[in-house]
Formats: sequence, structure tokens, C-alpha cells
Amino acid sequence: MERPGAGLMAETFLELLYEDAPPAAYDELCDRLRERLGDAAAEQHALALQVRERVARHRGREAELSALYDTAGDLTAIRDLDTILGAIVRRARQLLHADMTYLSLNDEAEGASYMKVTDGALTPEFRELRLPLGTGLLGLVAQAGAPYFTEDYQVDERFVHREYIDSAVAGERIRAILGVPLVVDGHVIGALLAVHRTVRPFPPGEVTLLTSFAAHAAVALENARLFEQARAAVDAADEANALLRSRSEQVEGAARAHDRLTDVLLHGGGVAEIAEVLAGVLGGQVTVYDEAQRLLAGEPEDVPGLDAAVEQALRSGRSVELAPGTYVAVAAAGEGHLGTLLVRTGPLEQGERRTLERGAIVTALVLLFARTEAEAEERVRGELLVDLLAGRELDRERLRERARRQGAEVEKPGVLAVARVAGADLHRAARMAGRLARERHGLAAAHEGHVVLLVPGDEALEVGEALRARVGAEPDRVTVGVVAVPGSDGVPAGHAEARRCVDTLLALGRDGEVSDPPHLGLARLLLGSSGREELDDFVDAVLGPVLAYDAGRGAELADTLAAWFSAGGSLRSAAAALHVHPNTVSQRLERVGSLLGAGWREPDRALDVQLALRLHCLRA
Repeated sequence: MERPGAGLMAETFLELLYEDAPPAAYDELCDRLRERLGDAAAEQHALALQVRERVARHRGREAELSALYDTAGDLTAIRDLDTILGAIVRRARQLLHADMTYLSLNDEAEGASYMKVTDGALTPEFRELRLPLGTGLLGLVAQAGAPYFTEDYQVDERFVHREYIDSAVAGERIRAILGVPLVVDGHVIGALLAVHRTVRPFPPGEVTLLTSFAAHAAVALENARLFEQARAAVDAADEANALLRSRSEQVEGAARAHDRLTDVLLHGGGVAEIAEVLAGVLGGQVTVYDEAQRLLAGEPEDVPGLDAAVEQALRSGRSVELAPGTYVAVAAAGEGHLGTLLVRTGPLEQGERRTLERGAIVTALVLLFARTEAEAEERVRGELLVDLLAGRELDRERLRERARRQGAEVEKPGVLAVARVAGADLHRAARMAGRLARERHGLAAAHEGHVVLLVPGDEALEVGEALRARVGAEPDRVTVGVVAVPGSDGVPAGHAEARRCVDTLLALGRDGEVSDPPHLGLARLLLGSSGREELDDFVDAVLGPVLAYDAGRGAELADTLAAWFSAGGSLRSAAAALHVHPNTVSQRLERVGSLLGAGWREPDRALDVQLALRLHCLRA
């Protein structure tokens, strides 16, 4: 049977439950109803409080489950590990109503556990704290893999205390600590802790809740590790694919370059075509030099250190990176250096450098073919020139046909030059002269120890200077005699005359000069076959005292004597030429007489004196 007023009372307590009123409101209502209902009011009051407590627990559990659900959602939505761990630590602090929460990770190499994420920390020292495993509550949880808590850490003797750890804990004013392990595949990787700055116990529900958050944190860490492995694997695969594509492109590029270089070789292309192909394939500027660094193709480049790079490339047989984006490769045949390829471009991969080296090989073949062809042509040209020099009876039509095939013009008036090359390879000098001959439609050959050149033209000295510059790396070691010839019939006599010019220059000590017969005068007839020692003996015998007097006193007797002879014996004319007074000329001639002796003006001796003076001037 329902007690009187019980329904009204229930509705009242239900209203308080619905309004989520505080416990004091229940006590106040119970006091008001106790006078009318007695013990029934107390029973309903107790029942209402039990219901209220159960509703509060369900609400708390619902909040915990919601937080755990949100955290689980974060694990799938958030890829940044620090963001996930920060969210876990922050939610754990909120649900446990802790003053601070933090998560640590183990460093097995150092045997310590270090702070990874904190929420609510007051001091930077605590956020950077590292605890040896087994030390303090954190170190114990991280080592043992089991939950631990203390109501008051500072006085709890169960844990190993260290001064610097206790100092950091005191700085945070920490008292109660709850720690649970982070476990992945049965292996402890760290710990999750909740802290209060007041002394208090930790009920089992909080331990269970923090353990759940720790499990989520462990899953996040494991997912991050697997995600990182997957990302690394994807990156490695992408890198491998990129490398494979790059290698494939390099192989295809090398194949195309090989085909194009082969086409150049098969179709008789030259060095310029090879440089053009390489520039297109490698995407840069290509310059080609011969073995003496004379430009063959491309634009000239002033590159410091090129000689050293060429030597290194010759030794290694590979291309050399002279500077960033600048590469050198040599065109070589055996140990012979035929040419140098200089490439200015961006960084070259190994495949591209192999293409450059292949281009150097093709360049070497082209240069070798050209050299072989030139040598064959030079032999043919040389044979024709030797026949002309020998003055053999040649069929005129046959002569003209041979010359026509070689592009030489031998019937026109021309210049014949003979060069004596000291300290150099005669055949190499002949090849250089052959190039000059081809340029000028002439002939060249090595003959009787000299280089001989025959070209059409009328500027004898200019041809001699051109030959001198072309055949010698050191032009002062090349002595050239030149003579004009009316055509092929005048070649033998012109050769003999040019040879006498060379011999005369050498006898006079004028090595490295160019001269023709008019510039040597009578000396070429007298000295063309004489040695230098004979020349010196003649000059000293005839003119020695005068030359010694000039050398010892700084006088000008020899010059005065030469001026007097040139003036036909006129004192006044000689004085005018020397810019002195006639009496000075007379006094100097008296001194010459005292040195040379009486009779030096007689025709025979005067001739010797004049010749000695002429030779002395030529020698000087």
C-alpha cells in the first residue's frame, strides 16, 4: 500500500534529479518533508542521492568514453605524431582533473626515459627532464611496465630518489603521481603520467582511464612508426622509380647521341659537327682544340687549369670536371693526344659524361682520319715538289694534271721558301707547312733536312714570315730563305738560291730571320757555303783592330769608315751622313790608318775592308 504523500515526495526528488541540483538541495527537501512523512522522507532522500550518484558516474563514464572515442578518431584523422600525443595528454588531464599530465619515451641506448609531451608543466627544466630507468616513479614505470601511483611522492620511500629529479619535482610542486606504461607488442616504450599538486589517492577508475589513454598513445606511436616506414618505403620506391627513369632517359639519350655521332662519322662530318651534336645532347657549349690547343670548333674559352685537366684526363682515360659545370675530355689514339673537348654546361650525370667521352673517341677518329688523309696528301704533294726540285724532265700535261688534282698552282709566278728548323721534328714542321700550302694552293715537303714551300704569289718576304710562324712553336728557331720563281721551270734554281740565303743567314749568326737575295747582297755569294767560323776569321783579320778600338773606347771608327766608303770617299758627304764636322771624319780616318796600316786605301785592300764592313753590319 502506497504511503500517504509518497507520490508527491517522489515527484519533488525527481525534479531535483532532473534539475541536477546539488546535494544540499536534497538535504533541505528531506528536512522539510521529515515532519510530515517521518522515516519515509529519509528513505526517499537516500534513494534519490544514490540515483544522483549513479547518474553522475554514468555521465563521467560517458565523458570518458567520448574522450576515448575522440582520441581513437584522432588516430585515423591526424598524421602528425606530436599532435596526437598532445591531444591524448591534454584529454587525460581534463578527464582526471589533474594539474599536469606528461608522456615520456624510453631511450634504450642511454638507459633513460625522456619527456616527449607535457601539458600543464610550469618550468622548462621539467619539460627537458631525463630519468634513468628505475629512478623515480616515471623511471620505475618505464622499466617495470606496470602502473604505479603515490599519494605523496616527496615522502614515498618506495622510489629511488635523485637530487636533480626531486629538485625538478619540487619546482613543479608535485605531490600525487599516477603512472601507467606504454606497451607495444609486449615491449615497454615509455609511460603516461598524471600529477596533482596536492596529496590525494588515485581510485581504480582513474588508473583504468589513464591506462586506456596510454593504450591509445601506444597505438598512435606504433601507427606513426608504421606510417613512417610506409612513407619511407614509398619515398624509396619513388626514388628508385625516379632513378630508373633517369637511367632510362640517360640510356636513351646515350643511344641517340651514339646514333648521331655515328652518322657524323659515316657521312664524313668534321669536328664542328661533333661539337654541335654534343652541345645539343648535353645542353651546353662545346669547344674543341687540337693537341696544341689551337681552336678547331666552337668559341674560344680562357679556362685556367686546362693543361692540368688535360694531363689528368690523358692518364685516367676519363672526362675530368675542371670546375662546376665545366668538363674536359681528350681525343686520344693510343698514347697520342689528338685534341681536347671542353664542355660548359650544368652538372652532368655519369651517363652524360660517358656520352662526352664517346664524343671524344669519335673526335679522335675524325682527327685521326683527317691526319692520315693529310699525311697521304702531303706525301703526294711532297713527291710532286721533290720532282720539281730535282729538275727532272717531266711531261707538262702530266705535271699540270698532278697539280690540278692537288689544287696546286705551279705554273704561275710564285715564291719558293726554304726553312731550317732547329730543335724540332722536321716531319711535323713539314705537316704544318703542308697546311699553309693547301691554304695558298701550293706545295710543301721535307727535303734534304729542310722544309720547302712553293706557293703562287709575289710577296716573297711575307710568304717567308708566314712559313716561319707556322712551322715553329718558337719562331726564332726557324730561319727562312725566300726567292721569287717564274713558274715550275725556275724551281730548281730558286731552291738553290733560297738555300744559299739560309746558309748566309746562319753564317752571319742571324738565326730565326727571314731574308731574300737582295737583302743579303754579295754576302750570299761569298758566304752561302762558308761556315760561321770562317766568316769571323775574315772579319777579324781585316777589320779586327778597328773593331777592338771601338769596343774599348766607345769610338765610331767602323761607322765612320762605312759612311766614308758609301760617300765615295767624300769627307763632306760622310760628315753630313754622320752629323759631324768634316775635320772629325778626317781625324777618325787617320786613326783608322794607324790601326790598319799604310795602304788600306789601295783598291785591293779597300775591297777587303768594304767587304768586312758589310759582313760585320750583316752579322750585327
